[in-house]
Amino acid sequence: MPRHAVRVLTAFIALATAHPVAVTAQEAPARPAVDSPQLAALGPFPIGVADVEFVQPGQANPAYGTDKPEVSDRHLTTKVWYPAANPGPGTTYHSSMTGETGAEIPFTVPGIATPAAPAAKGSFPLIILAHGYGNVPEALSWLGENLATKGYVVVAPAFRDPPISIRTVQAMSGPVTRRPLDIVFLAAEAQRRARTGQAPFASADPTHTALIGYSMGGYGVLTAAGAPLDPALASMTRGTLAPYVKDGAKQGDIRIADLKAVVAISPPKLVRGINMWAEPGVGTIHTPTLFIVGSQDHVVGYDPGVRSLFDEEVHAPRYLLTFQEAGHSIALIGAPPEMRATFWNEDWFEDPVWRKDRLLPIQAHFITAFLDRYVKGEADKATYIDGLVPDARDGKWADAPTGRYAGFSPGAPASTIWKGFQPSRIGGLMFESKPAN
Repeated sequence: MPRHAVRVLTAFIALATAHPVAVTAQEAPARPAVDSPQLAALGPFPIGVADVEFVQPGQANPAYGTDKPEVSDRHLTTKVWYPAANPGPGTTYHSSMTGETGAEIPFTVPGIATPAAPAAKGSFPLIILAHGYGNVPEALSWLGENLATKGYVVVAPAFRDPPISIRTVQAMSGPVTRRPLDIVFLAAEAQRRARTGQAPFASADPTHTALIGYSMGGYGVLTAAGAPLDPALASMTRGTLAPYVKDGAKQGDIRIADLKAVVAISPPKLVRGINMWAEPGVGTIHTPTLFIVGSQDHVVGYDPGVRSLFDEEVHAPRYLLTFQEAGHSIALIGAPPEMRATFWNEDWFEDPVWRKDRLLPIQAHFITAFLDRYVKGEADKATYIDGLVPDARDGKWADAPTGRYAGFSPGAPASTIWKGFQPSRIGGLMFESKPAN
């Protein structure tokens, strides 16, 4: 190699080491990759997004306050994604999450929604989308935007949890207390605003409401759907949840009117050794439920864990989607460039085994089929979720074209490969269903 070329190469290596090459921004997470299952595709509607603040006066939060829980007005800034009348230029979301040092790390996420776009005419089901402990709505933008293109109004609050780096019982007591109470309040208020025609809820149908929650949000939506809180949570939350636990004076206040479906992604069955729900737990829920989990989720557990909840919810039609070998962070977008500087920060978002552009569209496919079936009443979507062979690898399609075939399985009777999946994209997945008893 010529001497001048060696000098140039050496200088380039030194520059790259001192200033790592920036990771370019990815496509909007709501847009599925080419190997995504059929129902992950975006729907027919362009979409808008609005920021709305909900205020609930005089709310106790045991995460704060020295001698007793702090009481103050509860301000929840909320993203609302909705079907729009016309296409727009999209947007870039600006948010932040706690990093390894405890400081907030700002990041951006590309989006397909257009701020303040005029709403489409029509009446669309209402969804409350609840993020996990220490997360933000923007980390679930892939799902909120995707569902809005399919004719749903999606309400995603920012719960303002204490920094997750503060690993104390008091810090955790805040999310444990506030998730179900906030979800119930937000659902009722969004339904009220829909009934009175207030933008951006005017096109929402309050009589067809669904809940989706990830991690701590999954605990919140299952509680709001009827699972009775364990009395042990009263002392854990410094008395704040005492009126709302099983047989408490306000237990009946935790309910959602006109609830048609629930999606619980990686929900915890217990926290710090304390059960979230008193017996019979999720066995009191009668609303159709889709559980989603990774088989190696060491945060909330698989079996015992989320699989146990699937087995215990005996009075509701329920479904269980399992990503084999996946961990806990299955519902968040891929790590933004700003969150890739350290392992801890990147690990917030990324799964150790699965590609995010594979994980998210598979969830979008099944969530779409489930909500369309149980919220919109589209009976034909049952073929995407009912009667599937539990292990996707067992599916057979005798007449499937060979090679790198991009077409989708038509489902039974021609094929037992899951309907809407490409024949070469069926590994690592389990899908099970059980009817209500």
